[in-house]
Amino acid sequence: MSLIKVIKALSDETRLRILNLLRYGELCVCEIETILGITQSNVSRHLNRLMYANIVDFYKKAQYVYYRINEDTLKKYSFIRDILENELIKEELYKADLERLRQYRESKLSCDDLRRNKVYFEKESQNLFVEEDKGL
Repeated sequence: MSLIKVIKALSDETRLRILNLLRYGELCVCEIETILGITQSNVSRHLNRLMYANIVDFYKKAQYVYYRINEDTLKKYSFIRDILENELIKEELYKADLERLRQYRESKLSCDDLRRNKVYFEKESQNLFVEEDKGL
């Protein structure tokens, strides 16, 4: 791992949004996809860049893969923690992401729920909606 890899990984808004969420605990790709309102392939691509820089790591639980911030990397490059804790909160986009994370966690939805139902945040109100799939 090198400093250049870390800096390059942090130089993207979507990757910073993902890290902003992960600082409050581990999440699966489907959860990040729902909270940020981006595609699964886009989330996976950005997570791969973060893993390549060793900023995040993962573990498997049943059929799902959960991602979390690599604390060893944060200790080695303390500026990452400073960005996450002191800089991102100044931006409205990251505040809105954290509000959606709060709503998602309070909903008690699981990855299985995300798989079976259409779950999304309404664009204007930013409220969480669940359209149950009655076919299952």
